[in-house]
Amino acid sequence: MLLLGAAGQLGQDIRRRWTGHEITTLAHADCDVRDRDQVLAATQRHMPDLVMDNAAYVRVDDAEREPLEAFAVNAEGARHAAEAAVECGASILYVSTDYVFGRGDQPHQEDEAVHPQGAYALTKAAGEALIRETTPRHFVVRSSGLYGVAGSSGKGGNFVETMLRFGREGRAWKVVADQVLTPTYTADLADKLEELVSSGAYGTYHLTNAGECSWLEFARAALDIAGIEADVSPTTTEEWGAPAPRPAYSVLANSKLGVLGIEPMRHWRDALRVYLVEKGHASAR
Repeated sequence: MLLLGAAGQLGQDIRRRWTGHEITTLAHADCDVRDRDQVLAATQRHMPDLVMDNAAYVRVDDAEREPLEAFAVNAEGARHAAEAAVECGASILYVSTDYVFGRGDQPHQEDEAVHPQGAYALTKAAGEALIRETTPRHFVVRSSGLYGVAGSSGKGGNFVETMLRFGREGRAWKVVADQVLTPTYTADLADKLEELVSSGAYGTYHLTNAGECSWLEFARAALDIAGIEADVSPTTTEEWGAPAPRPAYSVLANSKLGVLGIEPMRHWRDALRVYLVEKGHASAR
């Protein structure tokens, strides 16, 4: 298996948890997905059975200023990975996002029409479409609110660690309360990706922890489990004023997992507690 984008938090959890597989890992410095020749050369050199495209432009607000750069990674890079997979007879796994759903107030189904808003969401939706157009042997997997032990290489950490740091520094700050999602622990996601790939059932899937919450609820839960008292209060998306639009409700229904007989992931609160224990922010009691 060839893992592109191996330096990120999901990539590192795949590396440490897929212990029964032979995985070749390539970070951006090793293989730039924007360069088709580099991707083709990498697959021809290693001849994997599966190409995992975890490379992504994830700076959502920066994508509004750099849409062509985001498109080059998230869409054209996905096509290059898919074409390379076809050339060596491999299947492909593409990691996408809940942001492709910009509308709605009910859990989104896998076969639901997407409504991406903003450059980042548009480029990820385009990447999905190019993967499907290039090869039927694909796993397109959407997830949500990722956080992991390694932190996000593209964002300089993750949301949980930022909230804990602010709390320990005694800051008073605000977190949006009108965006609802399902935060997902990358260790749990890595495990389910392994089960999904092993099933051989190609298609589009949603993989998240169970339940839903706002970003404010997520922040308060992390602080509470870690035993940190903090002055964190609600704000709205409009007041926050970020350059890129965010979906107000992007909870993903993991409907197709049940069809395959794969158990759903644990609740996001349970996953968060395990993460905080692993990072040393909370006790195992």
